Amino acid sequence: MSFQYHMPVRVIAGADCVWENGALFAPFGARALIVTGRSSAKNGALDDVAAVLRRNGQAFAVYDRVEANPSVATVRECAALARSFGADFIVAAGGGSPMDAAKAVALCARQEVGDIFTHPIGGDVLPMIHIPTTAGTGSEVTQYSVLTDDAAQTKRSIAAPQLFPRLAFLDGKYMATLPQSVTVNTALDALSHAVEGMLSVRAGAFSDALARESLRLLGGEFPALCAGEYAAEDRQTLLQAAALAGMVIANTGTTPVHGMGYSLTYFRGVPHGRANGLLLPAFLEACARRIPQRVREICGAFGADLGEFARRVDVLLGARERCTEAELRDYAARAAKNRNVENCAVRFSEEDLLDVMRRSLGD
Repeated sequence: MSFQYHMPVRVIAGADCVWENGALFAPFGARALIVTGRSSAKNGALDDVAAVLRRNGQAFAVYDRVEANPSVATVRECAALARSFGADFIVAAGGGSPMDAAKAVALCARQEVGDIFTHPIGGDVLPMIHIPTTAGTGSEVTQYSVLTDDAAQTKRSIAAPQLFPRLAFLDGKYMATLPQSVTVNTALDALSHAVEGMLSVRAGAFSDALARESLRLLGGEFPALCAGEYAAEDRQTLLQAAALAGMVIANTGTTPVHGMGYSLTYFRGVPHGRANGLLLPAFLEACARRIPQRVREICGAFGADLGEFARRVDVLLGARERCTEAELRDYAARAAKNRNVENCAVRFSEEDLLDVMRRSLGD
């Protein structure tokens, strides 16, 4: 069996790991730009990063206006600050949106970029340190930056090896203030990454091993996710499960679940992880008709069979969003054009995608 696996990110995990390893920030340069959203002031991540930089004698500026599903305009505004401040490196602290935005900022701060979605990424970008404060996207260990493309009315990704962060710190304490809805939605995102990675044509022995461990950890956290009660160990486990799943898709990419989910996020405002969760059971059922053993393997790693997998996801979702037939047809047509359709071990036609969406979201 032939496969490739690449993971250049140094990951440090554990309580207070940012403060205890603050000396690792020093070689990155004298001036840091912290890229974050507004919640980092509440969860303590911004304070910890600022304290480390002050202790090291490193100057810093803060950009804290990254919105959910970040826009290209936000990236350009932040990149302008990076250039004017003379940033040597970027520290991204937040959920998937600040981390994804930071990667695009690292590119635009060093290169003249026209259309960010078609720009050939070569040469240098600002080095990055990432500190996730949600457990879902795994962006801290991937080379992907997912941004909103208003012209195409969807989310699109840019990807290049240069966009891998150099360092990632995983400390579950930054998730202590997360609302239950965000905790669940981001866990569903991590779940979809692990599942989709195992259904990718690029899956291999190493990515499968990471995906199985991520699924095992997520399955073990199902009671806590249902109860909405989390010990520090639960938060840390969720964070590590998300990072493992991120390491999976860094090598395998995603599948049509993401392509279908993008329209739900863009047009209906459904959070990304929840959008994936809404589609995942019906998608797995469709895959099971063609590669049943693979689907059994996936569900087994989660500690369930296919029926129990779907039940658990439904419990976490609660009441489902519903779409009209016209909406579903539009979303399926858009998803069919997404390149991740060809990345799936099961080939889905536009009609197949529509069937999954009907089963998931139909009136």
